[in-house]
Amino acid sequence: NGAMTKINSAMRRIAIAIYEAEINLVIHSLGGTIDVYIKPECVEIYVEDYGPGIENVELAMTKGYSTATTVAREMGFGAGMGLPNMEKVSDEFVIESTLNVGTKIKMVVNY
Repeated sequence: NGAMTKINSAMRRIAIAIYEAEINLVIHSLGGTIDVYIKPECVEIYVEDYGPGIENVELAMTKGYSTATTVAREMGFGAGMGLPNMEKVSDEFVIESTLNVGTKIKMVVNY
């Protein structure tokens, strides 16, 4: 039915958003947190990492752009699609980054 299709679509988008966020935490930062709030109309995801920050957020949002290390790339990560994918699957996407402090991302996925 239509309601289940909508919920299944939202669940897939939430899974992608969180997966991309956790991979970025592992390969680009010194650690951080992901907080998820399940609400009646949406899921809110807050990601905060501690690390180098993003020098140029606009460039980092470009499909294919990556600062991943060689080691990360050898493991199959660092294709430069993490941030663009997070934005694509979110109904709301906000990113703030400070050099030498870290990055904060808010994602909202509506049902």
